[in-house]
Parts: sequence; structure tokens; C-alpha cells
Amino acid sequence: MRLAIRHIPVASVAVVTTVALALTSAPATAGQPPGGGGAWSAAWGAAHQYPGVPEGWPPNWSSGGFADESVRQVLRVSSGGSRVRVRLSNRYGVKPLVVTAATVGRAGEGAAVRPGTVRALRFQGSGGLTVPAGRDAVSDMLVLPVRPLERLTVTLHFAPGGTGPLSYHSEGLATSYRAAGDRTGDTSGQPFAGGTSDAYYTLSGVEVAGPRTDGTVVAFGDSITDGAGSTPGADNRYPDQLAERLRAARSRLAVVNAGISGNRLLSDSSCFGEKGTVRFRHDVLDRPGVRAAVVLIGINDIGAGGEPDTGCGPAPRVTARDIINGHRTLIRMARERGVWIVGATLTPFKGAPYGYDTGAKQELRQEVNDWIRTSGAYDAVADLDRTLRDPAAPDRLLPAYDSGDRIHPNDAGMDAMARTVRPHLTAGSR
Repeated sequence: MRLAIRHIPVASVAVVTTVALALTSAPATAGQPPGGGGAWSAAWGAAHQYPGVPEGWPPNWSSGGFADESVRQVLRVSSGGSRVRVRLSNRYGVKPLVVTAATVGRAGEGAAVRPGTVRALRFQGSGGLTVPAGRDAVSDMLVLPVRPLERLTVTLHFAPGGTGPLSYHSEGLATSYRAAGDRTGDTSGQPFAGGTSDAYYTLSGVEVAGPRTDGTVVAFGDSITDGAGSTPGADNRYPDQLAERLRAARSRLAVVNAGISGNRLLSDSSCFGEKGTVRFRHDVLDRPGVRAAVVLIGINDIGAGGEPDTGCGPAPRVTARDIINGHRTLIRMARERGVWIVGATLTPFKGAPYGYDTGAKQELRQEVNDWIRTSGAYDAVADLDRTLRDPAAPDRLLPAYDSGDRIHPNDAGMDAMARTVRPHLTAGSR
């Protein structure tokens, strides 16, 4: 969901290697809380979507792409390890994506990288790669000890021929930078004066291996999971704060955010990504080391359902049964992989814009929530509706948790969500 945006048309090339999708998922035992270890675990991730539609909205670089440019992107890993690899996506690109060089290092201030920490990434032994359209790729293993909650910088150089429109994540709530030429080895941020963006491009995952992690929890949803309403650049999205709380509880589970602003469970959108019942497989279940998923999705299906199409694709009117059947699909997919799945109740939205707040839609939300709470279909239930609502007006966010748009929680609300979810993920907590 991304209601806060709006609901309207919303040098020479190195030798390259074509890299196919490589996955090393090691699911947990079905019906048990997550635990145990795996060779690789996703420590950070971003769910990707179609290049910006309409072009340039929201403001980003995905439609124009890059040609003989370097893009520097900063992220915070949720768990540590002694080895690292980086995942790139061309899932929604329109042609083969040529990356001529890539590096990873410890983040400094802004676009700077800490001196002495830059390491070249390789792909099947080569310094560059070509990722076919519709595919993902993963780098070779790199020996690089990283600490839980450490900030890393990944820099990619794209070939002079141009990428064309490329796969991206629209609401990164982190600053990305661009520079002309190959600047993958630079530690200074000075060359990256080509502008900034709040999105992630091509970069879709950082994975770690070693004794410091017991696998990964993936938070799946829309803009509330994506972090809309939290402070940009502060890592205060609810999955970020969940990672901090798990760490404080001495859990070694990593957390990956697979939220997409505006995303719907049951219908695709050119602006807001593939429907949840489709992307759940590659954004959640195909992550290496996935042990658990937390599902918070359906508000956009309800709120946007039946409203006029303003350029992002129609949102059909839905019933509670439609939403419930969509949730059952996710549960079935998770069970087939042996992944522990937590259902989160849909949060209040009274006063939200874009036609979301009507009596019928509020009743529909409550009907879905009643099913999530009482059906027993999920392995566990995180009652985020109860956590975030105003006791004096249960259809409304508690003012102390409201970012100001009546639907997206602020930093305090995100922390309250993390507090609610955490007990359902720690082995032995139930």
C-alpha cells in the first residue's frame, strides 16, 4: 500500500558472464517456530516492481535507467556473518542487464565508503555479468565479516549501452547516489554528484553465511511493511525495529522487508507491483534461509477496490471471502515449503484518503480480521489492529501512532508493531 504517495498515475565493457538464478533456501520444519541454521540466510532485501509507471512517478531513475554510470546504494543488514554475497534483479527489466563491475564496502557518511573496506564482487569468477530479462543473479561468495545491524554500501557500474527501464524498489526510505563512469572503487562520495534517489535499483538482496544467524524472517505486505510514515534514513520501519528487538532478545534470526507500497493481494498494478499471491513465492519463499513469514496485506484490495482506475491498473471490488481465499493461498504456499507463517490483522484506516474510509470497507476489514484471529489457519496471529487502534475509536489509529495520514504508523507505531510480532518468531516463546 502507498496511500501517502497518491492513488493516481502513480568506457569499454568488461567481459561479462550470464548468471542464472541460484537459490539455497533451507526451510524450517512445518508447524514449528523458526529456528536452526542454514548455509546462507538473507540479511537484507528489497521486493522489486515494474519500472516507474507513469514514467518518472514517483520521482525515480527506473524508467530512464543508466548508461556508463555507477549507482551507489546504502543498506543495513539485519544479521551478521563471515561471508557475504549480493543478489541482483532484472525481473522486471526489458532487456539483458549488463553490469561491468560491482563492489561492496562498509558505509561511511553519505555516499562515502570507509577507506580500506571496498571489496570487488565477482560473478562465476568474472568481474561483470549479464542478467537476462526476467531473471535474478547472485554474486560469488566474498569473505567479509559483517556485524548485525551494520551498514553496507553496494556500488554497481552499468555498461555504456544503457540498461533501459529496469527493476527497482520505489520506496527505499534510504538515499541512493549516481555518478558518471566507473566509480565502483572510489571511497569518496564526491564523484556521486549526479543526484540522489530514495529508491533501490537492481539490488534486491544481501545474504550472509556463518554462525551468527539461524535463518530469516520475511515481512510481507504493502506500504505499512515497506515503512511509509516512518522517518526516512533512520531504519525505523517495523521490520527494522523487529530485527533490533530480535537481536536484543538474543535471537539470531535475520529480518528481510518484502513490503511494496501500494501492493495488493489479489490484483496486479503497473505502479504497485505484482499481486501478493504471485510475488509471495519469489519475494518470500525463494529467499535463502527463510524460516518464517509475517503477512500484513489486503488493505489496498479493500480500500482501492471499485475505485476509478487513475493509471495504475484497476482494483476490482472484493469481498471478505476473496481476501480470505488469498490469505489461504499464501498459507498453503508457505506450508508446502515448511515455513512458519504469522498472520497480522489489518490495521485501522478511519480518515484515510482516496475513498478508503467507508462504512462498508470498515466492515469488510473487520470480517477479514475476525477470520485471521479465530480461524486457526495461520500458525500464529499478531493482532496489529488491536495494538495500533484507538480504544476510544477502534476504527482509527491511536493518535500517538499516527504519522499524520490516518493509515501509516509513525516511528512509535512501527516499534509497537515490532513488539507485537516478535514473540511469535522466537523459538519457545509460544
